[in-house]
Amino acid sequence: QVQLVESGGGLVQPGGSLRLSCAASGNIFRSATMGWYRQAPGKQRDLVAQSTIRDITTYADSVKGRFTISRDNPKNTVYLQMNSLKPEDTAVYYCRLTFASRDYWGQGTQVNVSS
Repeated sequence: QVQLVESGGGLVQPGGSLRLSCAASGNIFRSATMGWYRQAPGKQRDLVAQSTIRDITTYADSVKGRFTISRDNPKNTVYLQMNSLKPEDTAVYYCRLTFASRDYWGQGTQVNVSS
């Protein structure tokens, strides 16, 4: 069983930065696709950024140029660097690991962007 633990959320002013981390248990991390998703109140959960095993990255249009996903395979950790944050980035951010057609999710970390 894979467990994912997110951290790094919090309250930040517009224009500020945060770095989210997601640590995975087990030994499949380097063979997995890792993604960050977010869900705002009353809205569906949407993809923010994704990194494949070949480190190919994709981003939602709304975060391109502001967010960066990166992975550290020896540490079994994926990061989401978020810069130039906007109030509309406020959401619960979830980490997702996909391996062999199975998905694992973290518990989520809250990000609030407000003055």
